[in-house]
Amino acid sequence: MTFPSSTATDAAAESADTAGAAGSGSAVVGRSPGQLMWRRFRRDKTGVVSAFIVLAFFLIALLAPVIAALYGKDPYTTYGQNQPGLLNDFGYPIAPNGGMSGDFWFGLEPGLGRDVFTQLVYGIRTSLSIAIVVTVITTVIGVAMGITSGYLGGKTDYVIGRVIDTLLAFPSQLFLIVFLPVVEAAIVLPEEETPVWLRYVSICVVLTVLGWATIARLLRAQVLSLRAREFVEAARVTGASPARVIFKELLPNLWTPIIIQSTLALPLYVGAEAGLGFLGVGMTEPTPDWGRMFQVGVNVYHSDVTYLLFPGVSMLIFVVAFNLLGDSIRDAFDPKTKR
Repeated sequence: MTFPSSTATDAAAESADTAGAAGSGSAVVGRSPGQLMWRRFRRDKTGVVSAFIVLAFFLIALLAPVIAALYGKDPYTTYGQNQPGLLNDFGYPIAPNGGMSGDFWFGLEPGLGRDVFTQLVYGIRTSLSIAIVVTVITTVIGVAMGITSGYLGGKTDYVIGRVIDTLLAFPSQLFLIVFLPVVEAAIVLPEEETPVWLRYVSICVVLTVLGWATIARLLRAQVLSLRAREFVEAARVTGASPARVIFKELLPNLWTPIIIQSTLALPLYVGAEAGLGFLGVGMTEPTPDWGRMFQVGVNVYHSDVTYLLFPGVSMLIFVVAFNLLGDSIRDAFDPKTKR
């Protein structure tokens, strides 16, 4: 019986490896950048789990009225004050664990006796709606300012750059606390109560004014690098207008940092809105708000720790999941940044 020589065996193995590499290469070449990104993202189990968690939060916020209707409660009715036997003389739930029961899944709010579960669900709706509005507007303004500054250069770049530096130098939380009452005082008379819509708009406006500078600075640096590239110079030489260069040459190469920055910014705005509510300058009563739940929970945690537990755990899960999702999206778009 004759055995093949080691040389023949090595040659056959090398041929098989080459054929496999060629087949794999042709498969990769046949995929679009979007398909490659999606393939890398699906392989990231952390990113996939985070995406499902974030999607669940969005669905809860979107379907909050439906969930409340099926649950049979709302976040505005003071059940503890209307129904005897739910709160004691000090305003704390009589039942253990914050009053949790089959009727009130997460218990009752100390003092007013409102349902904690529906407050939490509608609080997600409030925080996410503000964060989404601010993220969209800041992204649009930041993209416009960053591309304009980086592409035009000169005095335009200098002026926009100084505005960006000024906004980034502001202590944002302190500015928000001081500026929100000033804005409302200029519109609402002292004897009148601040409308809910005005507080909502004021929070969105102030967060937007302070938020667009970060993405603008990032895109300005990207455009300064791209405008010296050969394909941009070729477009200019062929007589392309500045608008065509920006929308056809520059913007397609900026989608990755835009999407990544927006994904990482949204949980920051959720936290900022909750922080304003905790400090007393967020959404006004009776609008459910996570920040105000923290404020009440801090005052009653020595007697009812469960009321502080639910918004705290929810905020932690959402922010961590969204940040992990942002990291996974960044790695999927640009695998070279993967740690």
